Amino acid sequence: MITVAEFEPFEAKHCETAATKSLLQHQGIDMSEPMMLGLGQGFGFIYWKMSFMNLPFIGGRAKPFELTRVLCANLGLELDERETSSVKKAWLNLSEPLNGGEPVGLQLDCYHLEHFNHSFHFAGHFVSISGYDAHHVHVFDTGNCYKVSRDNLEKARFEKGSMAAKARSYTIRKGGSITPIKSIIPKAIHEIARGFLNPPLKCFGCDGIQKLGREMVNWLENTPDPPKDLYDQAELMENGGTGGAIFRNFFRDFLYESLEYFPGDTRIIRSADLYARAADNWTETARLIKQAAASGEKARLLEASRICLQTALIEKEAMEILIGV
Repeated sequence: MITVAEFEPFEAKHCETAATKSLLQHQGIDMSEPMMLGLGQGFGFIYWKMSFMNLPFIGGRAKPFELTRVLCANLGLELDERETSSVKKAWLNLSEPLNGGEPVGLQLDCYHLEHFNHSFHFAGHFVSISGYDAHHVHVFDTGNCYKVSRDNLEKARFEKGSMAAKARSYTIRKGGSITPIKSIIPKAIHEIARGFLNPPLKCFGCDGIQKLGREMVNWLENTPDPPKDLYDQAELMENGGTGGAIFRNFFRDFLYESLEYFPGDTRIIRSADLYARAADNWTETARLIKQAAASGEKARLLEASRICLQTALIEKEAMEILIGV
């Protein structure tokens, strides 16, 4: 039995920040999930619809692993990221750091993990590993610890599909002193705002929220199973590892926490207050979508659409303030 000494579980709300935070803690770095999201420039919005999808994918953050990559670069940490198509090499990439007393982060497909009760594929899921024996690995997954069979872990790491990586594993080390958080916050905020206001495609950022607001009114007609599909959509927005309100709670809390480093900054205060409103709107939007799922009433989606379009303007105003921080 191999176990990383002094590995400490903690309460968490989002898979990637939880996995990466467990590695940071082992290096003596304690940081909240909202601060990680902000410093990792991981906040955003995407509305992605393809012909084979019943409903669009709605996301509130950067693509998988980009948050961790940017966070480590901004903090000046050593990130050792590995991918491979070899089953043998993938196990060595995991077991060798563990044998040396280091926890390891993994990107995988949650479908194959025994503790997941939902039969859906999502290859952008993250966990950290704190030990193993001949048959199982010890997995820390978004606030809880589990035993997962090595066979199932291998299947999860090599699953194909959207967002999949090639058995990605990573470790983090602190080479020396980390970059002061106060010096990172303005750059990170500016980059988040710049990307949000000037997206590469109309389905990202403020434009993407407006697109969602316009198109969600037709969801009852566009999907073959409205009760299930609309309910699942709302559940993922609010409770699918987003910290609530499709990461808007996280971003709100990041801005308020930033005031500890920039007390009295009126731009951050104003933007944080706007994102508090936006977060409440997203929670209400998800509630209305669930009501539409249960009742089949288009009026619920019309109200959700109205709130969503209002939220787009609120977030745009906040980001126009933040780009000058």
